[in-house]
Amino acid sequence: MAAELDDVDIRLLTALQADADRTNVELARIAGLSPAATLHRVRWLKESGVIRIISASLDPAAAGFPLKLYVAATLARHDPRSTRVFEEQVKALPQIIAADNVAGEMDYLLTVVARDVSDLQEVLASLAARGGQRLVTYLKLTEVKPPSRLPLAVTSPAVGRPARQRRRAACRASPPGLGSA
Repeated sequence: MAAELDDVDIRLLTALQADADRTNVELARIAGLSPAATLHRVRWLKESGVIRIISASLDPAAAGFPLKLYVAATLARHDPRSTRVFEEQVKALPQIIAADNVAGEMDYLLTVVARDVSDLQEVLASLAARGGQRLVTYLKLTEVKPPSRLPLAVTSPAVGRPARQRRRAACRASPPGLGSA
């Protein structure tokens, strides 16, 4: 279930999506809250799962990975064991920087970076050895649109209770260690 977001949450999330390296004081100024209240809000957004992780976005080419590819993978078999073996291999290969199980013509869409063609060949051979029957590669030429920010909007609040009260109730109902202090 999606978390209910108010206009302050939207301002914080929009600012963090633009630059996750902002200080708490900068975020407080943007949100119109005190630094303590801002810290509490960001903590709640993390605990609720809206913010999964705050990380740096790297340029693969600048970091020594000039090849970026998309690999459409189809499995030879579709039983639970074959799926598990293939997915474990995907998770084990550091050159695979993103992977999604998809519906349609293929089973998986992988994002792969490589230092050179032999590095890519090793990844493809490893996937083929773990059940990847058909591996179709698409070489990224240029980035047309970088990963975008989510188009956030205020969600409709439950009748009768302000978002702050609902949040407090949700935090109290959370298992120990998950609610905010």
